[in-house]
Amino acid sequence: MPVPTVSLTFDNLGEAAELERGTWPDGQPLGEHFSVRESLPQVLSLLAAEGLAATFFVEGLNGELYPDVLARLATAGHEVAVHGWRHEPWAELAPEHERELLERARAALGAPAGFRPPGGRLTAATAALLGELGFRYCSPAGDRPGRLEGLAMLPFEWRLIDAYYLVPHFGALRRRHGDPEAPMLPTAVRDAVLAALDSHVAGGDGQLVLLFHPFLLSVGPEAVSALAEVIGRLGALVRAGALRCVRMDEAAKALPTDAGEPRLDPTAWGA
Repeated sequence: MPVPTVSLTFDNLGEAAELERGTWPDGQPLGEHFSVRESLPQVLSLLAAEGLAATFFVEGLNGELYPDVLARLATAGHEVAVHGWRHEPWAELAPEHERELLERARAALGAPAGFRPPGGRLTAATAALLGELGFRYCSPAGDRPGRLEGLAMLPFEWRLIDAYYLVPHFGALRRRHGDPEAPMLPTAVRDAVLAALDSHVAGGDGQLVLLFHPFLLSVGPEAVSALAEVIGRLGALVRAGALRCVRMDEAAKALPTDAGEPRLDPTAWGA
């Protein structure tokens, strides 16, 4: 019988998003962001302890600011994929700007296989453009994988990412899903993801995408503990043969060429 698969993914790295939003302090030196120097080593230690490989969707700027860090990720067996250039609001991009950013990020990160749009949504041109530029898969928001313009689509669900529970500006999205508008505790992340893992194992097939952000470990020790529990449970399930943990490029390769259309989520995190 087929064994269900899980992909453990991490979004954002360094100061790229803060530079894009204009919140990076003037005169602050680049290349020493806490998410890279403090949070990422914690993540990598947890993954190494369980022998798991993950996919890191990072902004292309990190290829210039942290080339040594990205090289170490690859050496450790993890996948590096594209998450915009500086975490631009992707669904709002004009076609030529989208092409420019994708080409720049792809070159800076060494021609990776995958792309996840910041904000979770695509433009009307994204799928065809990714295929033209040599990408093999995309991971927007949604709840059913498939193929769009021939490109593998491996979506993530909003309620299975840590930011949904912990970040204040996700309040409107939480309310739309029937959850408290105020940020919740890291235990809410843990409980939701562990329940999803149990359900996925019981289902006996399919692909599940989990999404965390290294910078959110700064919420406190509870956030680190929540991630540790998820990774520990995932490792235990893998050792028991109940599921396989695969990188996103591996999941894309396994997606049948005749897979139907994906079901994507048009909801913005701020809506």
